[in-house]
Amino acid sequence: MKCPNCGGDELHLERINTTKANMPSENIILELADFYKVMGDGTRIKLLSALENGPLCVSDLSCCLNMTLSAVSHQLKTLKMAKLVKTNKVGKVVYYELDDDHIKKILDMGLEHITEKD
Repeated sequence: MKCPNCGGDELHLERINTTKANMPSENIILELADFYKVMGDGTRIKLLSALENGPLCVSDLSCCLNMTLSAVSHQLKTLKMAKLVKTNKVGKVVYYELDDDHIKKILDMGLEHITEKD
């Protein structure tokens, strides 16, 4: 079969087969899409960025971001369900922190990408 895009005599079957063999499963792709949906909110990015410096309680985050306690709590619940943040209770105070180093790396790499100069 002729390749309609490059005008070659045949489809690039070897490339097609290699690509298909290396594609993530449909379930993994859907999970990744959900991950990016959670990361695709400016308020949640602000919260994650604030937590890059270490654990903070809801009140601290509220002050840092000029948000209500309720708004911060709502977004933290979403981040916790997505396994982007974890909690640590000390007495009556719950501290939030990034779930692991991957989250910091993802934030740093994204920031590096959008701030790099042409």
